Amino acid sequence: MDFDYERRTRACQRALSSGECLVLFPGPNCQYLTGFRDEPMERHLLLFVPRAGEPVFLAPVMYDEQIGDTHVTDVRLWDDGEDPREGIEVILSEIGPERLLVDDRLWARFTQDLQAVTDAEFGLASEVLEDLRLKKDEAEIDAIRRSSSLTDRVSEEIRALDAIGMTERDLAREIDSRLADAGGEGTSFETIVAAGDNGARPHHRHGNREIEAGDPVVLDFGTRIEGYPSDQTRTVVFGGEPPEGFEEVHDAVREAQEAAVGAVAPGVPAQAVDRAAREVIEDAGYGEGFTHRTGHGVGIEVHEPPYIVAGNSRKLEPGMVFSVEPGIYLEGRFGVRIEDLVVVTAEGCERLNGSPRGW
Repeated sequence: MDFDYERRTRACQRALSSGECLVLFPGPNCQYLTGFRDEPMERHLLLFVPRAGEPVFLAPVMYDEQIGDTHVTDVRLWDDGEDPREGIEVILSEIGPERLLVDDRLWARFTQDLQAVTDAEFGLASEVLEDLRLKKDEAEIDAIRRSSSLTDRVSEEIRALDAIGMTERDLAREIDSRLADAGGEGTSFETIVAAGDNGARPHHRHGNREIEAGDPVVLDFGTRIEGYPSDQTRTVVFGGEPPEGFEEVHDAVREAQEAAVGAVAPGVPAQAVDRAAREVIEDAGYGEGFTHRTGHGVGIEVHEPPYIVAGNSRKLEPGMVFSVEPGIYLEGRFGVRIEDLVVVTAEGCERLNGSPRGW
């Protein structure tokens, strides 16, 4: 499916108030509106999206061809011998904004350059773009679904390996390699392989610890398809007998995840999904070991709204995609986390992962 970037841009403009103008730079928001993908850099590359009129790119001349692939036709180029701040001043004088909504991650130096040439008030782009990006369209859901399916396949392959004796780092490299070989676009984030007591650290990445027989191993990884990520976690034992209490903890996490997925439906507050998972884990006696939210939204970014956490009363709507990933972490012993992505549907939700969840 194709992404309709022009439609997204027009929807964004309709959401702006009179006198407002977005200012974005390379990153998720710019990608969402134009399809342009790159990393932020020291050169001025800015997208101006006014309430009325056409969007404008200010870009280094070396980006002429890449910017030309977007739907934005007004492109102002500058080379390294020119001062790009002069281009900013010209564009803002033409638009005449009363309020600039700057990218939430806009570097301070670019913000200062904007402030130097305008008396406009400043706000954040998320005031408009967060609501637009919350509900995914069919093209976005299709990309996340395909990315999740690819990750499922690699998850099953890794489960079948004889990983005893491998280091966490070696296994992470094996996962990354298989994701790429299967057609994935890199990784969604740095792959997590956490063996034994390292699994009790929810965001341990991977190190030189060797995987031993009986070690519970937390495997959290994903890839991207057309820029959209997958994110899945399984906790497995590659051989030997797991430590005392592990099976009970794994059962509790798996039951908590099922309860949370079962609670997902349109109109349900995000915090109710978190509560469904947390009640199971608390009833099992491990409430203090569940130290993070139950989930996070997934879209162009692997962590974005809606956050599935206590205190978030936002009601779920069809098209929202997020993780459901309860966990229990016992310091000095082991950790267990099970994670799938779900998309809210008119009737409930579709689970986007189907690989085995057992240990």
